[in-house]
Amino acid sequence: MTEPTSIPGAISTPGTTPDASSAEPTTPGFDPVRRARELAVLDALRSVVDPEIGMNVVELALIKQIILGETESEVKMILTTPFCPYAGSMIAQVREQAEAALDQPVKVTLLAERWDPRDAGLMW
Repeated sequence: MTEPTSIPGAISTPGTTPDASSAEPTTPGFDPVRRARELAVLDALRSVVDPEIGMNVVELALIKQIILGETESEVKMILTTPFCPYAGSMIAQVREQAEAALDQPVKVTLLAERWDPRDAGLMW
């Protein structure tokens, strides 16, 4: 993402152009390249399986957010249980698969959010 250029002495509000008072606010559009990268990460993460449940982290809705950066990216995820005995290996696998898909370092952040099977379409 590139920083907007500024004109010295001009006052600008995010989403507007400095000189055009009647111009429409600019909004970020759909970026097909960015979306393709996000989908590539999700496809790669389908190989990471929760060994207790036997389903992958994408199907289980454990991946909450993918943040793509210029030099480093981040995957935010949750676990099915707070004290999951496989947490370390699943986090390592998520990092490895995401890094392979993006060809750059990936930070995996574990969120404190509780997993709800209904998010994955499961009813037990």
